[in-house]
Amino acid sequence: MTTLGKRLIQAAEDARTIARGEADPSTYRVHVPADIDVKAIRKGLKPTQAEFANRFGFPLATLRDWEQGRGKPDTSARVLLMVREPQVVERALQAT
Repeated sequence: MTTLGKRLIQAAEDARTIARGEADPSTYRVHVPADIDVKAIRKGLKPTQAEFANRFGFPLATLRDWEQGRGKPDTSARVLLMVREPQVVERALQAT
C-alpha cells in the first residue's frame, strides 16, 4: 500500500475515534467553515424562515439578514447550523 493510502486509512480511523467521543480533545482541532449557505441549509430541512429561526433559537430578522447576505453567522451559530441532525439541536434546546 502507498504512503498516501496508509495516511488516508489512518485519517478515517482517527475521524471515527473522534466521532465516537473516544479521542482526547487536546489531540485534534475541529474545523468550523468560515462561510456557510444558511438558506440552502434551511431549504434542505424544509421549514419556513420563522419555523427555522424558532427551531434554532435565532431572531427571525437575523436569519433573514444571513440569507440575504447582509450578515454572517458567528462561529457558534455556524457550528449549530452544521449539525446534520436538527432534532438533536431541538432536543438540546428544549431541555433548557
